[in-house]
Amino acid sequence: MSEHTHDHLNNQNVNDECFVCGTDNVAGLHAQFVEDHENHELIGIFEGRDEHQSYPGRLHGGIASAIIDETVGRAYLVDHPGLWGVTVKLETRYHKPTPLGEPLYCHAHITRDSRRLFEGEGAIETADGTVCVTGKATYYIAPVEKIVSEMGGEGGYVWEPDPREIPEIPEA
Repeated sequence: MSEHTHDHLNNQNVNDECFVCGTDNVAGLHAQFVEDHENHELIGIFEGRDEHQSYPGRLHGGIASAIIDETVGRAYLVDHPGLWGVTVKLETRYHKPTPLGEPLYCHAHITRDSRRLFEGEGAIETADGTVCVTGKATYYIAPVEKIVSEMGGEGGYVWEPDPREIPEIPEA
């Protein structure tokens, strides 16, 4: 946010090879995730490219689902640093075509939290507030180290600060 200081906003970390947030993944979405501590939500910011399309000029529905899944799952970190979710259930609804080549914003928040599971909701919107996709998801709670080790990941999980500037985010 170029002209204003917003102490309640900060970037979440990224993994350089992640399909959704990985800045080094050439096929990836290169999404940025901004925590809004004041509103207890997470905003995923991304821009679909031609290689992410279904019909010409439209984001593929599977890519939209991936953004909903990642943003809702990461929303748990806003109030629970260090704990992640493994997706148990994901439900998406497509309202309008999701355009390529322009900034898109996925606002997500947690709706239910129990000892083993959490649930959340998210919506992908254009800069003018048009809601393109909504979704709900349920996740099993686990530390990222446990998730990686269960899948045989070697060398751990590289989790690095996202150095990108926080852009102007339209009101949801």
